[in-house]
Amino acid sequence: MFDKEPIQLTFSNFGHTLNTGQVFSSDNQWIVFDTRNNDGDIKITGSIGLVNTQTAEEKIIYTVPNQSQFGPGVGAASFSPVANRVIFIHGIRNANEQKPYDFTRRTGVAIDLENPQQPIFMDARQLEAPFTQGALRGGTHAHSWSGDGQMISFTYNDELMAQLAKTDDSVKDLRTIGLMFPKKVSVNKATDLENNDGEMYALLAAEVTEHPKLGTDEIDKAFDECWIGKDGYLKHDGSRQQKAIAYQGNVRNEQGATITEIFVVDIPENIALLDFGADIAGTTRTRPAVPSELKQRRITFSKKGVQGPRHWLRSSPDGALIFFLAEDGKGLIQVFSVSPNGGKVNQVTDNAFSITSPINISPNGLFMSYIADQSVFITAIASGKSTRLTPQYEAPEQLNGAVVWSNDSKMLAFNRYVKSADGIFLQIFLLEI
Repeated sequence: MFDKEPIQLTFSNFGHTLNTGQVFSSDNQWIVFDTRNNDGDIKITGSIGLVNTQTAEEKIIYTVPNQSQFGPGVGAASFSPVANRVIFIHGIRNANEQKPYDFTRRTGVAIDLENPQQPIFMDARQLEAPFTQGALRGGTHAHSWSGDGQMISFTYNDELMAQLAKTDDSVKDLRTIGLMFPKKVSVNKATDLENNDGEMYALLAAEVTEHPKLGTDEIDKAFDECWIGKDGYLKHDGSRQQKAIAYQGNVRNEQGATITEIFVVDIPENIALLDFGADIAGTTRTRPAVPSELKQRRITFSKKGVQGPRHWLRSSPDGALIFFLAEDGKGLIQVFSVSPNGGKVNQVTDNAFSITSPINISPNGLFMSYIADQSVFITAIASGKSTRLTPQYEAPEQLNGAVVWSNDSKMLAFNRYVKSADGIFLQIFLLEI
């Protein structure tokens, strides 16, 4: 029935959770994972590991010192497309019962494979005024490398706004997105491990507001973004925008209902040379400002918006299309696409059942991968033809998470629970295409 059977790569009696994308090393020799056995367990997860795609060798490259049931916790690791470096969520180092791992208490830490167990703090964190440009005050997560490996996007929650919201109901900790680029940032040190310097300069990239006006493009949440193209995209006038991010944003329609639409923010080529001003650092009562050089624009205007399971937007390698999940006319979750310039939305898949996982696009731009009907599927983007690649798995040995492409588009990695004498553990499987 199937051309090739999936190969089980991992066997250790702990979880092996794959991130939603970018899990293969640039040479496709290694896959990075964290040791969660359940999606929501970052707080209690203490290690980042690798498995070799040829030999199935497993090794741990980072273990959190002083890990407890309250944190710090690590997870959601992704490989640089150009270097032997991975980045992952890392909880704040002084995690305890009073200050556990949380949305606003995490940051991005990298490990170079040549120097395991040596954490590199990528984004600076600073909770004490005066605030430093290029540092943030809270929780970065869902880190994603740009196509050239020079920048990292992330989703963000602000610790100071979350604390202020407890005493001021006019303020909310609004989830938003940001980016970081190479430029070291030093902050005033604290003795409680709340603050840290960063290897990269971080800033917010989406405007959010507590009270979006009905029927406008204002949003109160920006999230689950992607880089557009490996080298940006072509604008209507034929010029190339070298770097841009697409993200999901929650608007309010005329009736006051929340609709998730797609937005794009273009990034200046000379961003590392710009002087953004003090506002981007924020104050004790305001979140960091989005630089005026970053303009967001809405590209979808739909009745129901983005729907389905949580997923990150995905782009074709040439940047011509952005892919997302939404309901079709039958109420099933399918993949749709739209140009980063806006315009017509097109349906790509037409399955007889809903897609139940995040989606990924092959680096050659020909296929997309996902889970549906408890099987791994790929769909040819040009024709919309879908192919079931694995049997229909049943609980407890069922599929979980995303199906991720290797950089040469020849392999797919995915997670499946496997029952052993010691329990049921999330293992990594490899499928050759």
